[in-house]
Amino acid sequence: MEDLGAKVSYLALAVGTRVYDVDSAPVGVVEQVLTDERWDIFHGVIVAPPGPDQSHRFAYREQIADLYERGVVLSVPGAEMHDPGEDPPAGVVEEAAHHPVQADLRRAWQRLSRPR
Repeated sequence: MEDLGAKVSYLALAVGTRVYDVDSAPVGVVEQVLTDERWDIFHGVIVAPPGPDQSHRFAYREQIADLYERGVVLSVPGAEMHDPGEDPPAGVVEEAAHHPVQADLRRAWQRLSRPR
């Protein structure tokens, strides 16, 4: 893995920053940083895949080990990231509908999946 620079806050994390899994394998680049600006809460990042035949993924903040100037390092294998369009299990749909992370993910996924 290349030199990732100094550690940074999620507030300084730039779109296009490379993302690496726990084994230092590249998994894509930051497409969007999901935050709740009102409460200053970092939810995670949506990761654009390295190839056109792959789908966007979402890494919750709990899956992120460190944020650097030139890289995000996950604490999990890339395969454990989530599909940002995944629906919550049927038993928690009502609760998730009011959860701020789910609302942010839903908005981000709608923006990403719109035809360009």
